[in-house]
Amino acid sequence: MRRRENGSLYVLLSLVAIIIGGMLYIYNSVMFEREVPSVSMPNSGYWNLKDPLEVSISDISGLKSYRISLKSDADEAVLSHEQFMEPRQSVNIRVEPPKSAYAMKDKEIEIVVEATDASKWNLFKGNSTLVEFKLKVDRRKPLVNILTNSYKIDKGGAALVIFKARDENLKELYIETNFGKKFIAQPFYKEGYYISLLAWPVTEANFKATVVAEDFANNSTSAYVPLYLKEKPYRVSNIKITDNFLQGKIAELADEFEETQGVDDSIKQFRIINEDVRVKNEKLIHEVTSKISDKMVYDFKINSMYPLKNGAVVAHFGDYRIYSYNGENISKSYHLGLDLASNAMAEIKTQNGGNVVYSDYNGLYGNMPIIDHGLGLYTLYGHCSTVNVNSGDKIEGDSVVAHTGKSGYAMGDHLHFGVLVQGIEVHPAEWMDNEWMRLNITNVIKSAKNIIDNKI
Repeated sequence: MRRRENGSLYVLLSLVAIIIGGMLYIYNSVMFEREVPSVSMPNSGYWNLKDPLEVSISDISGLKSYRISLKSDADEAVLSHEQFMEPRQSVNIRVEPPKSAYAMKDKEIEIVVEATDASKWNLFKGNSTLVEFKLKVDRRKPLVNILTNSYKIDKGGAALVIFKARDENLKELYIETNFGKKFIAQPFYKEGYYISLLAWPVTEANFKATVVAEDFANNSTSAYVPLYLKEKPYRVSNIKITDNFLQGKIAELADEFEETQGVDDSIKQFRIINEDVRVKNEKLIHEVTSKISDKMVYDFKINSMYPLKNGAVVAHFGDYRIYSYNGENISKSYHLGLDLASNAMAEIKTQNGGNVVYSDYNGLYGNMPIIDHGLGLYTLYGHCSTVNVNSGDKIEGDSVVAHTGKSGYAMGDHLHFGVLVQGIEVHPAEWMDNEWMRLNITNVIKSAKNIIDNKI
């Protein structure tokens, strides 16, 4: 009798174990997973009803089916649907607008995504989800109209453009160039108008600038800036490197820079300094001088720049320098400033006020303050012996900001004077010329204001 009871208990316990094991299997098995499919649709909250939407759906157990529809006030249209013979872990769907989109008057619509997975959960029906995305309909392109601009731009020089740009849902506004640089415009004078300086790098063979406005619905408008391009010749200087130079200045700099630590060959030291260190130093300069304010610009008055009294030009802007040693070309670089020299440790004055955005040592450029004059225009003063300003200072015109010297990569006491427009070096001579500034800056701004005042 006891043996029979023990057998029954064993059967019962086995049955319970099987049931618990089965439940644990179901609970942990991918086949019986309980997560609904994941749905994503990157969007800005707007749709132009022209560009396709991208919808991604994924699930652990695999997808069995999906359905994507558009709901408007008047109708509901299926945009895409599919039922899979074999479950799919994930799908990316390119959802095209309905053919009737051109006739739609709705200002808002809904994209409804329904998906069911291949899980055996829910009595083998699987897990289902329904996700709704509300989108505002915007099919109108931004308005862009060039008001005025400088007549021409020289290679290595600058120009000014003022334009109108309007859109209720404006997302991005910039001036695109043929060499990948995007100039950012500032609000100008009255709402809906913008201003920007442009720059043609001396290293680029051609120049083209196009104002681009994009809204959140991916509508975009482009307007070409009609500038006359003037090719400007720049010097090619063949410079012979001497042993005295290598064993003197280059050896001195090689001890200083981390890039040349452990390098004993003087030619390699020179190449690293002239190329790698230069790239690093110029990258810092470009980052500092690429910043542009988003505040409204009502006017832009700038005085001609003469940073060094009675300064003589000892090296020109835009020089393409080819360095050789024992008849073999070993390195090359562009000189992207104007070198001026007078007395040793002479006063460096800036004729224009501004904000000091950098004041520190910068490798080849030595002690180097940089001043922001507004509208993306910056001036740079390299090789200084002493600097009288600190980063963050606000200075007035005719301030003595530093004294000339030979810090960094300089053989004698002089000033390396640089002018930059949104991170691009431009010819300082333009900004030292009152007539150039009158024609290309003052008159352009005056003309734009007259146009705006007459239109409003």
